[in-house]
Amino acid sequence: MGLRETKKQQTRTAIADTALPLFLAHGFDRVTVADVARHAGVSTNTVFNYFPTKEDLFFDRQDEVERHLAAVVDPLPPGACCPAAAVRDDLCAALRRADPAIGLAPGSAAFFRTVEASPALRAREREIGERAEAALAAALAPRSPDAPLLAGALTGLHRATLRELRRRVLAGDPPPAVAADLAAAATRAFAPLCTCPER
Repeated sequence: MGLRETKKQQTRTAIADTALPLFLAHGFDRVTVADVARHAGVSTNTVFNYFPTKEDLFFDRQDEVERHLAAVVDPLPPGACCPAAAVRDDLCAALRRADPAIGLAPGSAAFFRTVEASPALRAREREIGERAEAALAAALAPRSPDAPLLAGALTGLHRATLRELRRRVLAGDPPPAVAADLAAAATRAFAPLCTCPER
């Protein structure tokens, strides 16, 4: 990455890192893009150059999320006997290492509460899920004529697991217990789609 691209990435990260605490403290719908720009020390136009919508500011890593499951299965990792096993193993590993990306970091409850309080964020979250499913279906298509159905089943189980994680984090359950319980539950839930032993 060249110096110009590095600086652009640093600016983008700085804006997003400024925005999130504002959204968590005051609520997504109450914070304007102009508020974020002022706190970040940039113009409103600069914010929009990096983030076309306010929702993009909140979900600043949505592209990674949308591509994640497709990347898990394309190509299949060593030792995975099928796409279902690859998705299961990736999800269980993330739960066991308390991956912040799935909501097991300190502060996750505040993030979840902010999403739950905003219809705009809930709608964007659904769009991200739909795009992740479409990307997974595209990755599975060369190997399976039933790729759309399989992608729907795998992303459905994945989303259901993370939805339960959110419910329990918001209820105040200790993250280690949540992670252990859901890793076991996900393993059972994936069993009808893949009988390969977990890695």
